[in-house]
Amino acid sequence: MPESKAVEILLVEDNPRDAELTLHVLNQKDAAPSVHTVRDGEEALDVLFCRRAYSGRSFESPPRLVLLDVKLPKVNGLEVLQKVKEDPRTRAIPVVILTSSREERDLVAAYQHGANSYIQKPLEFTDFRETAKHLGLYWLSVNIAPPARAFCFD
Repeated sequence: MPESKAVEILLVEDNPRDAELTLHVLNQKDAAPSVHTVRDGEEALDVLFCRRAYSGRSFESPPRLVLLDVKLPKVNGLEVLQKVKEDPRTRAIPVVILTSSREERDLVAAYQHGANSYIQKPLEFTDFRETAKHLGLYWLSVNIAPPARAFCFD
């Protein structure tokens, strides 16, 4: 990941087809966001906590949005969410659960751990495309990103 380019969206998705479709839809805007994709929860934590291969990142340039799947290898999405929302350096980052899980326990756990939104991936291609389009539009164009004061860098 280039260190000079700020990550607007961190997409955490282990299904290559879903990741490709989400990227395709998000990149259809004139001013396409900078999206960094990782395939497992461990790498997501590395990005968010500026460690290992991402030690050159800074907590002072957090992603504007994390799109997080629940069922991930290495560290599941709910564990990633919990760690993000427990840490004052990352707590204010909006995290949207974007998952195919239809399990109520995942929905309950996501909100208990501080998810900002929970979206079940539609099964139909056109519905998924529309969902991703509205998701990007809302979180990057309509929603006001948290200011630096919302994060604790100490």
